[in-house]
Amino acid sequence: MDLVWTGADLLVAGPDTAPHPVRSGPGAVATGLRFRPGALPALLGVPADALLDHRVPMVDLLPRPAHRALARIEAGEPVLDALLGAVADLPGAPPDRALGVVVRHAVAGAGVAATADALGWTSRTLHRRALAAFGYGPAVLRRVLRFRRAVDLLHAGVAPAEVAARAGYADQPHLSREVRALAGRSPAQLGA
Repeated sequence: MDLVWTGADLLVAGPDTAPHPVRSGPGAVATGLRFRPGALPALLGVPADALLDHRVPMVDLLPRPAHRALARIEAGEPVLDALLGAVADLPGAPPDRALGVVVRHAVAGAGVAATADALGWTSRTLHRRALAAFGYGPAVLRRVLRFRRAVDLLHAGVAPAEVAARAGYADQPHLSREVRALAGRSPAQLGA
């Protein structure tokens, strides 16, 4: 999830399961902060699944911190500093440490049952807690984190066939299908 200044609005970008193309005019600049999985919902005090595939004005969620950040931006403070100040003003708590275990297991490709067992939870508890923290269940979390790893490798100039192998896809066509589904672009377009 992200906190984004579009140049006109301060938005909370919820977790995504599909591409969200943005159209902006020439010279438009957006600034954002990307949070590690599970962090922003805890800080906002809003479950991630309530924001799934949405862009919500921060002022609608937390008016006081949003207005302070907007005032900083209007006063000429660098946008990134204002966003960091907004984060410091958020009322929530740090994310549950157990969520780090969920993320590590997802990155390693572990299944739902193995992850739940490692935490001493039922699969149902894992799914419920994952929805609140990440916006989707552990299987989709694993898919999204694998995609993020692939995007990092593509941006680093790694060839798509090697990206597929290193990121954990069955093959290059599998990588291509997943990248198109989640980014709306081909691996070659993301690597450019």
